This record gives sequence, C-alpha cells and structure tokens, in this order.
Amino acid sequence: MPIVLWRVDERLIHGQVVLGWGSQLRPSRYIVVDDDLANSQWEQELYRLGAGDAEVIFRTVAAARDEAQEWRDSPIRSILLTRDVRSMRLLGAEGLLRGERVNLGGQHHGPERVQILTYLHLSPADQADLMALAEEGADVSARDLPDAHKVSLKSLIA
Repeated sequence: MPIVLWRVDERLIHGQVVLGWGSQLRPSRYIVVDDDLANSQWEQELYRLGAGDAEVIFRTVAAARDEAQEWRDSPIRSILLTRDVRSMRLLGAEGLLRGERVNLGGQHHGPERVQILTYLHLSPADQADLMALAEEGADVSARDLPDAHKVSLKSLIA
C-alpha cells in the first residue's frame, strides 16, 4: 500500500500530480521510473524542483523491478510515475503489478497515437501493452485528477 498511486503520465511531476493527486494522497516520495532520466542528473534536478518537500528518486525500469517490493513494504507513502505506457508494462511484466491499480494520466498527441480522451492519446502498441498489463492482473483505468470520472480499460479500448 505505501505506493499509493501507480501512474503513467508523460509530464511526470507536474501540477496535476503534485497538487491534484498529491494533496489527496499525501506522498512523502515520488518514484520516477524512466531509463533516460535515471542517468541525467541535471534533468532530475528540474523535476525535484516541482515536488516541493517530497523526496524524489529516479530509477531505470530494471532497477525499479528489483526495488518494487521494498517500496510496497516501506512506510513511506509514494507515488510511482512512468513517462510512457511501455515503461509501466515492462515494470509490471510477469505479474509484478498483479492486484495494483494503474492510473493513466496525460499521454498527448504523438506518432501513431489516436485520441481516446482529451488527455489520453494511445498508439496501437500502447493499447497492446495496456491489455498485456491487465491480463497479468493489473487494474488499468484512466483518470486525470482524483475527483474526475474513472474510465475503465475496457471502455478505453472498445
């Protein structure tokens, strides 16, 4: 339970996450799972600026897979973020996210992506990754803010 939100959001740490989700979930830590950011100190500092007093850690997908259970068992309330669907899918491979709720936030227009919701554009590869994540036991849905209507994966892909 200490990972209070598993979220896919290409902007990672920004107002909707810190103010919208953060004010309700009260995390003490943000975990950013992104292979590129895990190796870029100067970009990490930019994201830390937006997190207020919360700790921010950066991990590759492989490192996050190794630490996921430790974070779950920790008393530190955390929000885990990936920039893209593929990273969340790789993180959740082999049922690692079985029983967890995965939230889809902002995924904006891009190559091969089609608009599903105003804030959610998915490519066929994204949709396949989400279906695979769900088949392995994750509960996937979209909601940009905590008080917004939750949209099930079945409704998104239909």
